[in-house]
Amino acid sequence: MFGPQVPTVTPEQVGTDAYLLDVREPDEWTAGHAPGAHHLPMMEVPARMAEVPSDGEVVVICRAGGRSGQVVAYLMNQGWDNVRNLDGGMQSWAARGRDMVSEDGQPARVL
Repeated sequence: MFGPQVPTVTPEQVGTDAYLLDVREPDEWTAGHAPGAHHLPMMEVPARMAEVPSDGEVVVICRAGGRSGQVVAYLMNQGWDNVRNLDGGMQSWAARGRDMVSEDGQPARVL
């Protein structure tokens, strides 16, 4: 792996006070996401970095952990030291039985 190691957390390690930043695409978000998460698609992060808290724990989430890892690395390079990647992404979140909600009236699911 190139560059600094990206810090990760497991679904079980995510505290109730963590700021959940979901960087998936809109269709993925609509299908299912963690309750209380904040949606900010990966490609919009550079233009909307001011929306990412610089204090408190920020857990970045995607489907499997790849895109969120890239976002964590990017934010760390921009000076954030409070960002963590959700190991295994929403697939891991769902597999561990963590709560999920959808925006389309269907049962929450991971696309």
